[in-house]
Amino acid sequence: MHDAMDRARRIAPSPVVAGASTSELIDTTFLAYNSARLKEACQLLAREVLKPDVTVGWTISGALTPAGLGGSCLAPLMRAGWIDWLVATGANLYHDLHHALDKPLMAGRPNLDDRELRKEGLVRIYDIVMPYEVLLSTDEFVRSTLEFVPTRPFTTPELHAVLGRAAGIARAARGVPHPTVLDTAAELSIPVFCPAPGDSSIGMNLAALSLRGKGPMIDVTGDVNLSAAIVWDAKRAGKKSAVVIVGGGTPKNFALQTEPHLQEVLGLADVGHDFMVQVTDARPDTGGLSGATPSEAVSWGKVNPDELHRTVVVYLDATVALPLLTAYLMERAGRRVPSRLLDRREDLMRGLAAASDHAVR
Repeated sequence: MHDAMDRARRIAPSPVVAGASTSELIDTTFLAYNSARLKEACQLLAREVLKPDVTVGWTISGALTPAGLGGSCLAPLMRAGWIDWLVATGANLYHDLHHALDKPLMAGRPNLDDRELRKEGLVRIYDIVMPYEVLLSTDEFVRSTLEFVPTRPFTTPELHAVLGRAAGIARAARGVPHPTVLDTAAELSIPVFCPAPGDSSIGMNLAALSLRGKGPMIDVTGDVNLSAAIVWDAKRAGKKSAVVIVGGGTPKNFALQTEPHLQEVLGLADVGHDFMVQVTDARPDTGGLSGATPSEAVSWGKVNPDELHRTVVVYLDATVALPLLTAYLMERAGRRVPSRLLDRREDLMRGLAAASDHAVR
């Protein structure tokens, strides 16, 4: 007990004053419960994770881009060099395109009459409302962009690079001032994975093209190998690997399964990711992956057991946590040169294949 007290810091904050910066507010007043966990996450990222010798993968789930967090947070994080690779739900990437195409998403209320919305040609994501035409025009953009792409296997990062370049051209033509997730990722050659591409409107439009014998095919096994190759490349170069998980779901599992793929399936010697930060509202006691703790991940080889003290779980709505986290990093973290991992795709895959060939099982 005395040792714990010796390590503890007294809670005696100064009064909050006008003009305090975000980082100052977090460092000095986020002292207990989940505010303290958010402070720990911010400080861990700024002090240890976002360094040149760490490869950082981020994951996003939930409807974050319709809420504007793609342009306000994720794109700036990319431009600062803090996201080396990204895993997202297809919905987040599809709705990201609305912003690039200058399509309106409006702030509404969660208690609107959905029968009336349907009659008026409006669709709702909780308290976000958009005209049905937004979906139709975005569908047309996806199909027209991908219709004449060669009918061959594409990893989802390759597919999203095609969509991102087209989105960047469309955004510039429409005078949209702020970059979005996909066009920023394409510009900076950041691999963007979608582990469940059929579970989104992008996947539905690919399916429509396939009925006419057109459009690319998704190489899901290529996604698994490329994501693992990114982590393996960092480890063989003597670097560390970090995952920052915003939400949970399939993106979380996909990012973390890189280590079981390396160790369990390919037979390569590794010990897991060195850092894990998660923002979630999911409970661990239901047994779902979204709420699974870093400690549980250790048992699967996903997280390095010797680095468990470098993991943080923040139980907080991502729409609250992500802007605060972004602002903190903008004030306290040093910018990094983008790693442009997608430009190195073939080299990364060769490295993983060579290591697998020489693995001792």
